[in-house]
Amino acid sequence: MEFLNTFMLPVILGICLCMGYVVKKWVNDIDNKFIPTIVTGLGVLLSAWIADWDLTPEVLLEGMVSGLASTGLHQVFKQFIEAGAAWRE
Repeated sequence: MEFLNTFMLPVILGICLCMGYVVKKWVNDIDNKFIPTIVTGLGVLLSAWIADWDLTPEVLLEGMVSGLASTGLHQVFKQFIEAGAAWRE
């Protein structure tokens, strides 16, 4: 768990989670198997941006871990959204 705490940035995780959700719900031509690749690339891009475009192995790993972690949290995010929709009914 220490590894995840070191290399996971919450802001990147949140952005990748939301973008993965948007891609899944709104882009019909993209197969679900490509979403982890998309959010991993986005995570690396965001991590490099945060590091003032200094692409080091640590920056690369932060982006990849944060992007891929967002796919793992998708189910929690999905349940949160669906619970909110059910609550409003």
